[in-house]
Amino acid sequence: MPRLSDLPKLPGAVAGAVLADSPRHVPWERSPRRRGDREPREVAVTGRVLDKSERLTGPCVARTRSEPAELAKFHVPEVVFGPGSLAELGHAALRVGARRPFVVTDPGLIEAGWVDEAESHLRLAGLRPVVFSGVTPNPKDHEIEAAYQQYASVGADVIIAVGGGSCIDAAKGVAILSGNGGTILGYAGVDKVVQPIPPLVMAPSTSGTGADVSQFAVITDTTQHTKITIISRTLVPDISIVDPRLLITMPDELNAATGLDALTHAVESFVSRAHNPLTDQHALHAATLITRNLLHTMVHPRAADPRIAMAQGALEAGMAFTNAILGITHAMSHQVGGLLDAPHGVLNGVLLPHAIRFNAATEPERFVPLAAATGIDVAGKPADEVAELFACRVRELADAVGVPRGLAALGVTEADIDTLTRTTLQDACLATNPRTASAADVAALFRQAL
Repeated sequence: MPRLSDLPKLPGAVAGAVLADSPRHVPWERSPRRRGDREPREVAVTGRVLDKSERLTGPCVARTRSEPAELAKFHVPEVVFGPGSLAELGHAALRVGARRPFVVTDPGLIEAGWVDEAESHLRLAGLRPVVFSGVTPNPKDHEIEAAYQQYASVGADVIIAVGGGSCIDAAKGVAILSGNGGTILGYAGVDKVVQPIPPLVMAPSTSGTGADVSQFAVITDTTQHTKITIISRTLVPDISIVDPRLLITMPDELNAATGLDALTHAVESFVSRAHNPLTDQHALHAATLITRNLLHTMVHPRAADPRIAMAQGALEAGMAFTNAILGITHAMSHQVGGLLDAPHGVLNGVLLPHAIRFNAATEPERFVPLAAATGIDVAGKPADEVAELFACRVRELADAVGVPRGLAALGVTEADIDTLTRTTLQDACLATNPRTASAADVAALFRQAL
């Protein structure tokens, strides 16, 4: 496998600018990888293992309830994966009780033709779908309300999202209001969604957000110009249909942004305070798949193998972070996105190297398996040096796909930092960051990232 520095740079992929080239129209083709490409060596995941002298206990009668010392919970929907899997949409909707499914999407997916295909599969299954396409990037509170009003007025049932993270989060918002009432902003925080919601079937069109398997929904508060994070186990969809074909119509800038978002999910879930052995394995494998394949999807947008690998990487990163939660990168990027309506994945690409350095200052060892998973030679190197190499590798990938080097290129100024710091400290993702961050720490990180 070639190193990032050896791979071709894309037209427009320069520091300080988001890619703006038009999608390349070439046939779906075989992978550009060669038979001789080497897979990265297997990496051991650090963590506690049972001592040889320890024994597991047998059956017992519980007299008091006590939590096991090391209990790993793992929430995940049913997943249908592979090229052509969108054809399963009608059958999947029927299995969760659909009669009049409500399809949440956006104009770009309609123009690309994926909504027509999705509707045809639903109609072949005897269903009568209703389509709402008024979703914009960073879905807004008023868009959720408008979608819910249409959902309720037509007597729809199962909610289907065909699109990226914005469409999926909007679909979750409609489901929340349908089952719980009120306004969407009232559900910010953890476990505020207490009543059952309609079944959710997701067909993601990007390789990055992980929203199709997560217990998260992120909505923009258009009055306060912030993003709220809703976390609830009820938001884990019933079925996720991951068809890599849908990824080929992404513009380059969206492909780059969502790929870096997925990498951030893998990194932050691996170092999260809530990580466990199940999330660790998915996070490490996702990091390998994404760093090996993201740039290939930019250069060969219709090649099958890199797209399939990115779809799997995004899926595994999503399964990791919905169970381990995230960290300071997302806590910060949510706020910039809410203030400036800036692209979420691009913000993560800018902020992640700074967050790695911040967290590695107190626990660099946790970044060693991540570095090894992305092809860095870690043998014999001190953990702090490896963490720095890993931060540089992330920045190198961001450079290669055309992500700006600083937040200033996206409109952030010194005058915004106080507001961004205050709202970051209120973000739920900060709770699982491996290092406690003060207001001064957050402000310093924003200044470093300018």
